[in-house]
Amino acid sequence: MKNKKSLIILMAVLFLAILAGCNSKGKTEDAKINKEPYSDQQSLLGTYVQVRIYDDGKEDVLEKAFARVKELGDKITVNEKGSEIDEINEQAGIKPVKVSDDIYPLLKRAYEYSEDSSGGFDMAIGPITQLWRIGFDDARKPSQEEIDQALKLVDYHKVKLNDEDKTVYLEEKGMQLDLGAIAKGFITDEVVKVLKDNGVTTAIVDLGGNVYVLGHSPRGKDMDWNVGIQDPNKARNTVIGTVQESNKTLVTSGIYERFLEVDGKKYHHLFDPKTGYPFDNDIAGVTVITNKSIDGDGLSTAVFSMGVKKGLEYAEGLKDVDVIFVTKEDQVYVSKDIESVFELGKDSGYTMGDRKDLK
Repeated sequence: MKNKKSLIILMAVLFLAILAGCNSKGKTEDAKINKEPYSDQQSLLGTYVQVRIYDDGKEDVLEKAFARVKELGDKITVNEKGSEIDEINEQAGIKPVKVSDDIYPLLKRAYEYSEDSSGGFDMAIGPITQLWRIGFDDARKPSQEEIDQALKLVDYHKVKLNDEDKTVYLEEKGMQLDLGAIAKGFITDEVVKVLKDNGVTTAIVDLGGNVYVLGHSPRGKDMDWNVGIQDPNKARNTVIGTVQESNKTLVTSGIYERFLEVDGKKYHHLFDPKTGYPFDNDIAGVTVITNKSIDGDGLSTAVFSMGVKKGLEYAEGLKDVDVIFVTKEDQVYVSKDIESVFELGKDSGYTMGDRKDLK
């Protein structure tokens, strides 16, 4: 972990606790899947990274998985010599920068989500996040004048991508890319590729709230993983409910874990590219369930920017996307396709909201 030079990837508010129910030692009926995983956890990318592999004899794949995390982190980290994203930012208003085959697809997807969300997610938010620095020791509330000046540089339309040459050019000096809202998802997907390429069929990948559950739970053949959704107002591993999933990723965004408090007011780390301030709506946290973690990352920020009502409507119009919203009023809303599989904890203190009350 590189402290202030770390990639600005802020840990999600809703920590996803995996309730695999694997307490007994030994193996399941399938002799190739262990009940106890090979596991490693490291501090990387400004968060924690944990990989658990249940396939017998695949412990060596852990090293390959973490090597991939480090490789990509070095290319994406800002304010780090040799980082491709840092080079793009340094050459803003000067010249295009050629990037690697690893990074160009990430930039393309970030641009697509910037467009699809009408700028609710903006890959060029860097001037604002660098002003506030929430999540770092030097975090502060900028002056309105500083925010107004920085906002002039936040415009993904001025990010020019050249597919043929794989170059990226920021049209104005002072522009900065910040891929913190999407990079963890990209890296999670790349780790899953490493696992699959090395014959792993059953595993959990967790990049500080970006969770991918690969295969079926070792509790039994064809059983889904039981994934708990973290209570945003309680200590870690306190869940508000659970969902059953396999070969899916669950990604969260929320307001309570990383924030700056000034004069009794809390400012969270999810910024509105239009105002330069944190989003101000009814959401405490949102979990997005998708096939790819990069999509979950982009969508979590996008739907967060919309609020619960519009966010639900937007997500339900997409294929293979489900959402779980937790509001500041302690109510929970889920998309229609998972209403039958989401189970709210009886003693959670939360209630299921009525869509008719949403404005």
